Amino acid sequence: MILLKSPAEIDKIRASCKIVRRTLDLLKSKIKPGIKTKELNIAGEEFIYSQKAQPSFKGYMGYPAGICVSVNEELVHGIGSERRLKETDVVSLDVGVELDGFFGDAAETFAVSGKISGEAKRLIETTRVSLERGIEQAVCGKRLFDISAAIQACVEKAGFSVVRQFVGHGVGLKVHEDPQIPNYGKPHTGIKLKAGMVLAIEPMVNAGSWEVDILDDGWTAVTRDRRLCAHFEHTVYIGDKEVEILT
Repeated sequence: MILLKSPAEIDKIRASCKIVRRTLDLLKSKIKPGIKTKELNIAGEEFIYSQKAQPSFKGYMGYPAGICVSVNEELVHGIGSERRLKETDVVSLDVGVELDGFFGDAAETFAVSGKISGEAKRLIETTRVSLERGIEQAVCGKRLFDISAAIQACVEKAGFSVVRQFVGHGVGLKVHEDPQIPNYGKPHTGIKLKAGMVLAIEPMVNAGSWEVDILDDGWTAVTRDRRLCAHFEHTVYIGDKEVEILT
């Protein structure tokens, strides 16, 4: 069942999303060679708690951390550890916040320094732009897979691949809600988009094959061919006339 949110609920979700945005901005400022990935998790959790909110991923289905920190070939759900970031690394941060029972969610992929490869730079930029293309389709009267098709077209035109195993989703009153939003699909198909929907649109893009594996920790998803990947996500609200990016 797809939950349409009232204006009062949107205000609550908007407040949660502001904390998500501020958390990502804080963590971006801390990314540098030598920092441990667990230090990013700790900093993110501490900031969220300081805002009288909760890191919504912590404990969700048993996930042990508050921030997903994924490096290079790690796509999503990476768990902070003693691993230190290197100059040539890229790191994806996925942040979820619960404030007063309302949820926001966003992710970004960052270069640790200017010394990342040309392919890594192009992969990050393509993934970021594909999110923009998907959001452009998230308007009343369009179909759900218009979002998916726009992301897929942008990614594949650049010679990269979209992940099939993980998808975007509804959000707001729960961490994950209906509908699921694949990053691939046929345009002009799927459910009709309506005012009041809140969606977490999140392209996950691999430099090589779209296939992924789960590591022995039971959480960290990595590219099967161990090539680089990137992940961007915004929580958006579909209004009567336009879409609002909440994160």
